[in-house]
Amino acid sequence: MNDILPPDSAKWEWLEDKVRALMARYAYRNIRTPIVEPTPLFVRGLGEVTDIVEKEMYSFEDRLNGEQLTLRPEATAGVVRAVAEHNMLYEGGKRLFYMGPMFRHERPQRGRYRQFHQIGAEALGFPGAEVDAELILLANALWCELGLKNIRLEINSLGEPAERKAHRAALIAYLEQHADVLDDEARRRLHSNPLRILDTKNPAMQSLVDAAPRLIDFLGAESLAHFSSVKAILNANGVEWRVNPRLVRGMDYYNLTVFEFVTDQLGSQGTICGGGRYDYLIEQIGGKPAPAVGWALGVERVLELLKEQGCVVPALVPDVYAIVPSAASLPLVISTVERLRVQGVKVQMHAALAGGDGMGSMKSQFKKADTSGAVYALIFGEDELSRGMVTLKSLRDGTGAQSERALDALVDWAPHLQSVS
Repeated sequence: MNDILPPDSAKWEWLEDKVRALMARYAYRNIRTPIVEPTPLFVRGLGEVTDIVEKEMYSFEDRLNGEQLTLRPEATAGVVRAVAEHNMLYEGGKRLFYMGPMFRHERPQRGRYRQFHQIGAEALGFPGAEVDAELILLANALWCELGLKNIRLEINSLGEPAERKAHRAALIAYLEQHADVLDDEARRRLHSNPLRILDTKNPAMQSLVDAAPRLIDFLGAESLAHFSSVKAILNANGVEWRVNPRLVRGMDYYNLTVFEFVTDQLGSQGTICGGGRYDYLIEQIGGKPAPAVGWALGVERVLELLKEQGCVVPALVPDVYAIVPSAASLPLVISTVERLRVQGVKVQMHAALAGGDGMGSMKSQFKKADTSGAVYALIFGEDELSRGMVTLKSLRDGTGAQSERALDALVDWAPHLQSVS
């Protein structure tokens, strides 16, 4: 679990601002759910034999009432719980998005930590393939907004429960015939969750998995038509995709469309965003039956990919650094700085340091102004202030040009400072 410190925190804010603006354009509204939920919510929602429930959840007992609680390992179950609890679908479907920390007890590695952060989008109450495609297009639009490239989209269909049941029986029969090839993890899952065996990373089992019965061959006409509609909409919007018949995702609640956005630039942690349709989850956790589809992206992985691809994330810097030669002028200086801030100008004011000698020398203040990244220095010299003026000095254009500005005309020249930042 990591602290996120300046200046790195500015990259997080930039990404979050991009997401909020994009979600607004797609009419997705923000939802914020608790970090702690009852443990049974995740057991019912994710599946008892998933890696998350079996190995990775941070669970504990409430000392006051003995309730079993869990730090959320993902957000979809909590969003669905909130939607059901507050009867949010009473007036029709809802498009929602969230941001926040999740927790899983797993081996930390590049872009993967025990406290990690996700951004997700969920559309609840809509059964059509067009909403599956909308969510994929939303994620694809985000990559374009961020300037990310070389991200491939993999899609699959998991069909409906009856179709998966038929495939499951065929898959178990096939794997039983090759039990000598299965590793310990696969043997453990053979009868509890055989579909997850197809997602194995064990090289010794790849040829066995490649020859296994394919779920798509068990899909009926309606499931195939739903999948075809998703692909047609993606094609119409110029989004490239490939069907990955082994794509099953890590949670038990998915049906029909599943998808992942994958990169080859982050090593083994190549999936940066994944999701799919989960039409039975709301009923499964006690709500009224309703269809739903969504995705989540890993914030740390996206930021790591931005760095890997050399994408420029704008630095969060002030427009102006206020140089204060004399502490005696501080009341007027702070009054002026506050007026600038009201006008929307980002101002960093010089302040005396502990153990220092007053406000410090002009040389040291200009050095701090340069380090701050500010575009201008605003110099509150005693002579200028006595005449109702302040000196404006350019710090970034290489000229170092200086000019005076009247304090009583601040509203006229303040917008110029903001516009060049």
